[in-house]
Amino acid sequence: MKLNKNHVLDVRPMIAAGQEPFPVIKARFDLLVPGEELRLITPFLPSPLIELAREAGFEVRPMRGSAGSWETVFYRTPAKKFRRVDEHQGM
Repeated sequence: MKLNKNHVLDVRPMIAAGQEPFPVIKARFDLLVPGEELRLITPFLPSPLIELAREAGFEVRPMRGSAGSWETVFYRTPAKKFRRVDEHQGM
């Protein structure tokens, strides 16, 4: 599955239902190539995920969204080497 250049993933319904969104987010990260971005919508600032993604070589831009939500954009730049997100935490 190839992502569009700008892909949106809203995990608020998953979190509200008590589901763990990390496996879905990680799968989307693994599909990103330089020039594509993932806009993640969450009910809170995903600080641990941001740190993990930066360690894996992603650029990250968190922004406050509407109604208390957060929109965090993750993308890769051609000049950066990157590792799989799960290589950092043994996930």
